[in-house]
Amino acid sequence: MKILSLTTATLLLIAGGVVQSGAAADELPGKGVTIQPADQNYIEEWFQEELVSMGLEDLGYDVKESASMQLQSAILAVANGDATFYAAYNDPLHKAFYEKAGGKAILQPVGTIVGNSIQGYLIDKKTADTYKIKTINQFKDPAIAKLFDSDGDGKADLYGCDPGWGCERIINHQLDAYGLRDTVHQIQGSYEVIIADAIGRIKEGKPTIYYSWTPLWLSGVLRPEHEVEWLTVTSTALPEDQADSVTEVAGIGNIGFPVFTQHVLANTAFLEKNPAARKWFELLAVPLDDVNSENKLVHDGQNTRADVHKHAEQWKEQHKAQWDAWIAEAKAATKQ
Repeated sequence: MKILSLTTATLLLIAGGVVQSGAAADELPGKGVTIQPADQNYIEEWFQEELVSMGLEDLGYDVKESASMQLQSAILAVANGDATFYAAYNDPLHKAFYEKAGGKAILQPVGTIVGNSIQGYLIDKKTADTYKIKTINQFKDPAIAKLFDSDGDGKADLYGCDPGWGCERIINHQLDAYGLRDTVHQIQGSYEVIIADAIGRIKEGKPTIYYSWTPLWLSGVLRPEHEVEWLTVTSTALPEDQADSVTEVAGIGNIGFPVFTQHVLANTAFLEKNPAARKWFELLAVPLDDVNSENKLVHDGQNTRADVHKHAEQWKEQHKAQWDAWIAEAKAATKQ
């Protein structure tokens, strides 16, 4: 009886060990790890951030509420480890900020969430057709520039970028490079506020020039080749760190701004310790048209964080098979 008792106890211990091993094997790779996202409080980027965070949660990570701050501060927060990732890093638009923050040794872009995005100058189609305006360089002509003057100073009023954005650097560089300082004035402020004025002017039939990009809801309101036209440039003029960028776009020409891609910018030390998260960042990809469509919902009034989370949940459900495959691959990365 004593031997039998010992054997039974031993078997129970062994069985318990098997159960524990099985539980450990099934344990989510992110269990016990807290993640802090950062954003620049721009609602059109929340969709991508929500998708990234939802995948991390499926991997077991504890994802905190995102911390909102100015763009350069968000990038620095990732570099310093105060934040884990920023989900809307645009390459090469944000390249100078990334390198200034320390580069690949302490933070790095991973994967490609959104590809083949474009940016540049657009004007209302009516004025473009009437005066045969095709390039931003034509705004060096005071007569052309005056058409777009809304405040009486004789200069074209270009609806531009928020101070501190990457596009601000390019616009300021080009105003100098193309000799446009005397004829063009960049209007700056909250993009959502100033672009609303631009939309109003175009609807009223007034000559209007503005900067924009894709993916963004605006391309569904002011449609290229319908209400507006992209402007090209006679030659590429970009800050030195972006000088080798691709600026030619099929069907449009040289738009003067880099064709860009969007990535997760993550803390390097975190990536090295969390192969499952790295793999998730590498795998997640969202079609540009899907981001445009989600942004349009935001513009039409579904503009709270809860609304955007719901949009992300719906996207996940619509792509469930692909999503589950990505999650499985990310989990497997911990065993490699």
